[in-house]
Amino acid sequence: MKELAEVRTLKVNRYIIIDDEPCKILSISTSKPGKHGEAKARIEAVGIFDNQKRSVVHPVKHKVGVPMIDKRSAQILSIMGDNVQLMDMETYQTFEMSIPDELKGQLEPGKEILYIEALGRKKITRT
Repeated sequence: MKELAEVRTLKVNRYIIIDDEPCKILSISTSKPGKHGEAKARIEAVGIFDNQKRSVVHPVKHKVGVPMIDKRSAQILSIMGDNVQLMDMETYQTFEMSIPDELKGQLEPGKEILYIEALGRKKITRT
């Protein structure tokens, strides 16, 4: 899910959709309006799921997509190789996710973890 917002309302450490990828904003710089134009903003961001840097330039009155980031907690049911089976603590829905490289060896059944969900994709953030 996403909503629209004007570029001038965006702030650092918030989120934006660039190339259909939810990204966290690292910096925003704006230029002065020209003689016949309007001010433009350059947005530097990093992808939430792929950690790839992206930048985009838009007029400050342009509307851009802002992803709805859902932060949730889940309990680890089992670990199967590089995947982990989780159960959401609110909905009791079970699903599988791949284990991020930085968390391999730290997860064990019964522990609670935090994950984020955006645009139908999920990622484990921390234990």
